[in-house]
Amino acid sequence: ENCLTLQLLKMNSYTPGRRSRFNTVIDPDLVERVKHMLLCARNVVITCHVSPDGDALGSTTALCSVLRALGKDATVVTADCPPKSLQFLPGVREIITATRSPERAQDLIAKADLVFCLDFNDLKRVDRLSEAFEKAASRRIVIDHHLAPIISCDILISHPEVSSTSALLYIFLWQAGWTRYLNRSSAACIYTGMMTDTGNFAYNSNDPDLYLIIHDLLRKGIDKDNLYKLVHNNASQSGIRLNGYAQYRTEYMCGGRMALITLSYDDLRDFDYSKGDTEGLVNIPLTIPEVQWSVFMREDSKDLVKISMRSKGVFPVNLVCEEKFGGGGHINAAGGEFHGSLSEALSYLLKAIPDYETLFE
Repeated sequence: ENCLTLQLLKMNSYTPGRRSRFNTVIDPDLVERVKHMLLCARNVVITCHVSPDGDALGSTTALCSVLRALGKDATVVTADCPPKSLQFLPGVREIITATRSPERAQDLIAKADLVFCLDFNDLKRVDRLSEAFEKAASRRIVIDHHLAPIISCDILISHPEVSSTSALLYIFLWQAGWTRYLNRSSAACIYTGMMTDTGNFAYNSNDPDLYLIIHDLLRKGIDKDNLYKLVHNNASQSGIRLNGYAQYRTEYMCGGRMALITLSYDDLRDFDYSKGDTEGLVNIPLTIPEVQWSVFMREDSKDLVKISMRSKGVFPVNLVCEEKFGGGGHINAAGGEFHGSLSEALSYLLKAIPDYETLFE
């Protein structure tokens, strides 16, 4: 077995399909149906959830690149702007956002023959664009790895066991025979999505096939070390100060098993906050062995609070976000929002905590 592995790794023609289950992960009939729909479509819109992260942006921009290589008029349309920490991704600056170009976004959605929904399982997750997508006459294809999808669509490719939508997209491209259309740029997008949704492969990343995908992406010419630096080593002085301030004020409760970080609208203004400055902040308390549940509440305006939650073990932050904050995600990473002030959101959360204390390990 070791000799065979070494021989395969030395072969320039090595492809993950030779030793993986990629060919059967997605129902082959679904793959063929997607290919048929694409044959009949010309104008394609690709979208993802509001406040897009690395997986959302990586999968959408990669798919857009592949579809353009296939001769389609493809455009990524999102509800809001990508964070500055991910502006380096190829194709991100071509994204049409509803915050900057609302009429253009609406027009593209209305004229689309086909819509791809990536990295979300409920249409409300596209925020201000949900009504436009609901009214659109286009066919809809969902590729996602979140639990319990409730989105209406023509084709649903849902695999929660896959660590990221970017990895699932790669598997789809493999089964469709389209990985040859991945270039260095689109491969970098897929890798970034895989990396960010697994904490640089620190969790939810024990599937051996995941590393076969990485092997193929490396052969496309990506520089994974540089991608890590671009994602994680781009802090500003004001961002460092803001994060330090937030960590100093972090509250620990439930016997030290829960951490709560809050930043008010005034805090953000005082520290000259830019979108993306607090990326990863919610993960920091989890480095304390006792902490199982970390909550970050950021008051983006006087009537809107963004909620980010992370956890370790079996504590289901997706359940909390779904039931209390109209959001969702994964068991260990989820988000939502609260319409009201930070003090109101905080009071609401504190009242809800007893409902979930029994879920600690």
